[in-house]
Amino acid sequence: MKRFIGFVKKEFYHIFRDKRSLFILFGMPIAQILLFGFAITNEINNVDIAVLDHSKDVTTQEIINKISASKYFTIETVIEREADIEAIFKKGKIKAVLTFEKDFGQHLITEGTATVQIITDATDPNTANTISNYTNTILQNYQQQINKDVKLAYQIVPQTHMVYNPELKGVFMFVPGVMTIILMLVSAMMTSISIAREKELGTMEILLVSPLKPLQVIIGKVVPYIFLSIINASVIVLMSIFIFRVPVNGSLFLLALESILFIITSLSLGILISTASATQQTAMMISLMGLMLPTILLSGFIFPITSMPLPLQVISNIIPAKWFIIILKGIMLKGVGINFLWKETLVLVGMTLFLIGLSAKKYKIRLE
Repeated sequence: MKRFIGFVKKEFYHIFRDKRSLFILFGMPIAQILLFGFAITNEINNVDIAVLDHSKDVTTQEIINKISASKYFTIETVIEREADIEAIFKKGKIKAVLTFEKDFGQHLITEGTATVQIITDATDPNTANTISNYTNTILQNYQQQINKDVKLAYQIVPQTHMVYNPELKGVFMFVPGVMTIILMLVSAMMTSISIAREKELGTMEILLVSPLKPLQVIIGKVVPYIFLSIINASVIVLMSIFIFRVPVNGSLFLLALESILFIITSLSLGILISTASATQQTAMMISLMGLMLPTILLSGFIFPITSMPLPLQVISNIIPAKWFIIILKGIMLKGVGINFLWKETLVLVGMTLFLIGLSAKKYKIRLE
């Protein structure tokens, strides 16, 4: 036992001695959470739009002022002809043009209806759809304002209430995904590189002829990364709470246990990758291509899984990150407990046991 503890201390010493490893372990997670939290969002703010007002009456001016006063839009320019719309879109700065028909206010009073055309730049479909929705919401609010004293015989008034994320903040969606990516990066990639380094330098044979058993060697290489990953997870949660104001409505204890489970799952993947890697470069490439890309693309982090083709939906079930993101959103945003998340937890436990068994079998063949 003393030899094993000494080996673990030696691994900690090697990690803290390597400045590049320290940067990957602690610098990159902080940089990623800040980058994803602030830069990557599906919200829109201060989008430049143009206005083509054929009417130029009091009503259109009120609507334009209401749109301009919102935090979502900035009226960059006012154009005079429809022929200018295509030219202004080609410049790339303007994302939408609002066109008011002629005699807008008069039509609204005499006929009860008037037309506003929303023309958006759909080279980015998500942004175009968001702009359209926000504009429609502003127009509906204005309509309710001018109709507040009008009573209709029959009227259906829909009321929308957003639960768990009432302000529709994009950071609420991205923080669980970023936490998953960072833990995968630190746990899987760093573990696979660490073991591959021993092979590349030829010191693995020295370790294997030492009094330590092969299983103790592998566990000793993994233990430091468990503690370091737990520190990273704690830092990410604290940054999420105090910087991005992401709530943790569920149990912190359950969140910690689930995070440790996912860390062990990721470490098992790292060990499995190391069995097929003779060099550090190979381990890094397999980790990036085999883990990071599927984690980003197929876990539901950015793209909804239900929108994917059926074969990709099936493949996504073998991605551990998918289940961990569901768990994180359930605990942090919904405040649910293990009684709602036991299925996802069992999936992660099953994956972990399978990976540990497969890695042990591989190393038994390769090392003994």
